[in-house]
Amino acid sequence: MDLKLKGHTALVTGGGSGIGMATATLLAKEGANILINGLPSDDLKGAASKLDSHSNGGTVKWVAADLSKTEGVTHLYDQAKALFGHVDVIAHCAGIHGANGDFFELTDDDWLNTIQTDLMGAVRICRSFIPDMRDRGWGRIVLIASENAVQPYVGDDAYNVCKAGIINLTKGLSKAYSPDGVMINVVSPAFIATPMTDEMMDKIASERPKKSPLSSHFYAANQRVMSRAVIIVWTVVPCKRPFNLRQFTNGQ
Repeated sequence: MDLKLKGHTALVTGGGSGIGMATATLLAKEGANILINGLPSDDLKGAASKLDSHSNGGTVKWVAADLSKTEGVTHLYDQAKALFGHVDVIAHCAGIHGANGDFFELTDDDWLNTIQTDLMGAVRICRSFIPDMRDRGWGRIVLIASENAVQPYVGDDAYNVCKAGIINLTKGLSKAYSPDGVMINVVSPAFIATPMTDEMMDKIASERPKKSPLSSHFYAANQRVMSRAVIIVWTVVPCKRPFNLRQFTNGQ
């Protein structure tokens, strides 16, 4: 597909693996300049090298920054300006599963750790990059929520609440800034094959050794579908409701 992204710059947070990496790969094939972000502990240099092999004329760069902290997002914004001048499109894929377990056993720190990454990370990214998009009269942002936002899983309370907040944030920002040419959307996937999901499934399997093993075929197949979904919603109207991956894949 040709999404007319050649010459545009795309920022993909959480771009070193999983949904972020799959999305960045498709964007690279579309000819966009790619800036991937991840934690300092991530192998971003290796990920950028892989993306460069898929590039269709664009430039691939990487910046390590912790988005759970304001200074981390400030550093990412400054580096994006220095490297590319501005960012046209953003796929905010960075996130964690966070603390889970019995509601009464989770501490304030457990909640705040998840909130700082999964909710405030998105807030900081939007707060930093939307003003430039408004000034140019054009921009695209896709945030990643989860089916947990509307169908919460027991024991994932902090994660559930953050993802519900992402949907609400998206709707509010979309109403506010789509008249300025900045389209903001949200995609709400179910289980996708990512390192975070694999870790979560391993934990479930270790806690329930007598249960039947979970198949990875659905997850692996839909990681590619997920990345396409992220890109496709850049071309549609601003968010009126969360984009549900089950609808996109006809439940498969």
